[in-house]
Amino acid sequence: MIQHRPITVYYEHPQWFRPLFDELDRRGAQFDAVNVADHQFDPAVAAGRGDRHPLVFNRMSPSAWQRGHGPAVLYTLNYLTYLDAIGAPVFNGVEAFRVDISKALQVSLLKRLALPVPRTVVVPQVSLLSAAAARVAFPVVIKPNVGGSGAGIVRFDTPETLAAAIDQGAIASGLDGTLLVQEYHPPRTGSIVRVETLGGRYLYGIRVHIGDDTGFNLCPADFCRQDAGSTGPGEAPQRGQGTVQVAVERYDPPAAIIRSVERIAASAGLDVGGIEYLESDRDGQLYYYDINALSNFVADPVPVLGFDPTRDLVDTLLGRAAAKAA
Repeated sequence: MIQHRPITVYYEHPQWFRPLFDELDRRGAQFDAVNVADHQFDPAVAAGRGDRHPLVFNRMSPSAWQRGHGPAVLYTLNYLTYLDAIGAPVFNGVEAFRVDISKALQVSLLKRLALPVPRTVVVPQVSLLSAAAARVAFPVVIKPNVGGSGAGIVRFDTPETLAAAIDQGAIASGLDGTLLVQEYHPPRTGSIVRVETLGGRYLYGIRVHIGDDTGFNLCPADFCRQDAGSTGPGEAPQRGQGTVQVAVERYDPPAAIIRSVERIAASAGLDVGGIEYLESDRDGQLYYYDINALSNFVADPVPVLGFDPTRDLVDTLLGRAAAKAA
């Protein structure tokens, strides 16, 4: 075993990271798993102490606000900003987290890279949604700025249905009150593509097939829903309410898309992360629409992909920890 700096896996969800912990244990790695609910730090520790700090692997999820842990999202932003200030080593640090917790920043980043993204207007409160929607073309989706696993996304096909939902108080404003109005593009062939990156490079791609009742939670990993259950090879766990499932298959995108995805990962500061895109049935164009720093990887990876990406992740993590220890 190569000598490496200790690793702290900083996380919130109690089940998502079992494969990571199991693989670290299998390697005999020196690590601590620290749940944000039990975490604390001293912001008065002087800068320049990062050389003595463990490598922190940030596994905090933006969707924590859907599980009653909303304050932990903002706490984590403060913690990662502090780690950056003292020069501590972080895997998926504050830059990646800022992008992860702001769909508005994601749209801005994609446009800076001259990549196609659905037309979007950002507002600070629900009462402005109708006026914002008039600047785009229906159907639209309303998204909370802080998302994760499709949290809070609602589709509206007409101005009237949107206005009725606003009048009825049926639209949640999310964690920070900021909302996006975005043109809805139904995916051609009923599927989207998610591309995972590691160390800024392409790791794998999957095509996620969307059922009529799937909604917007397209997470292909284990435990994305409380009712997630076991499935056969090549299928993701249960999604949505009841028995709705999302089927996935390996898909290697064209080289041009892989290059674009790697540009996105580099610009977002992702050490590990997933980028999603679709081909629109509305206008036939390709659109990038989601940057996700919390990659749990696909369920049942070996039957689906032919390899276990968690092993690659741990290889990269231990390599980073060894480099910092040198």
